[in-house]
Amino acid sequence: MTDNNINPKINQSWKEILSSEFQSEYFKNLKEFLVEEKKKFTIYPPGSRIFAAFDYTPFDNIKVVIIGQDPYHGAGQANGLCFSVNDNIKKPPSLVNIFKELNKDLDILIPKNGNLEKWAKQGVLLINATLTVRAHQPGSHQKKGWEQFTNSIIKKISDKKSDLVFLLWGRFAQEKEELIDTSKHFVLKAPHPSPFSANRGFLGCKHFSKTNEILKSKNKKEIDWSL
Repeated sequence: MTDNNINPKINQSWKEILSSEFQSEYFKNLKEFLVEEKKKFTIYPPGSRIFAAFDYTPFDNIKVVIIGQDPYHGAGQANGLCFSVNDNIKKPPSLVNIFKELNKDLDILIPKNGNLEKWAKQGVLLINATLTVRAHQPGSHQKKGWEQFTNSIIKKISDKKSDLVFLLWGRFAQEKEELIDTSKHFVLKAPHPSPFSANRGFLGCKHFSKTNEILKSKNKKEIDWSL
């Protein structure tokens, strides 16, 4: 996990925004932790995909921010975008519910694949709070520095941009609201799409159509949520 392995994987617009983070002491410690982890464990997503969210969605292109918690920890699942899985990988339950709501809200056919790269390329930043995880050990890389990094990102996005739509699904994501200037951004909240909470208000939240209504009202191109 050297500098050469990290920095080129982020779009140039992000490098400028985040240069101070990459040079900080906590990030140096985080890299050292990851180097040691990779010697002993399988880590997801692969190194080239850790910063995929930033590569697919340049800073200048952000319209919508969706905040997840951890990458998926099963083989072949995590691809660096929250809630997204690689092509031809079985859709996890939360993503199944996201697609159910998409179908209910916008009458979009439920996609066969769960790869959300198309959303990211349109300006939907799909960011997890923790960007890596040990195989089959959810939460194993929490409180190692990633949260400081991603909290800083959310704060910088809020400070430097305006009229973004933040989709905060579940308590964990909603705790990030304190980083967002709600006087100049839009925050839509719902329960998490996991099977444990989706029926308590995620299904029926209409966040996809509401997001597009907001974007349209600000003369921004709407998101094509179909995959």
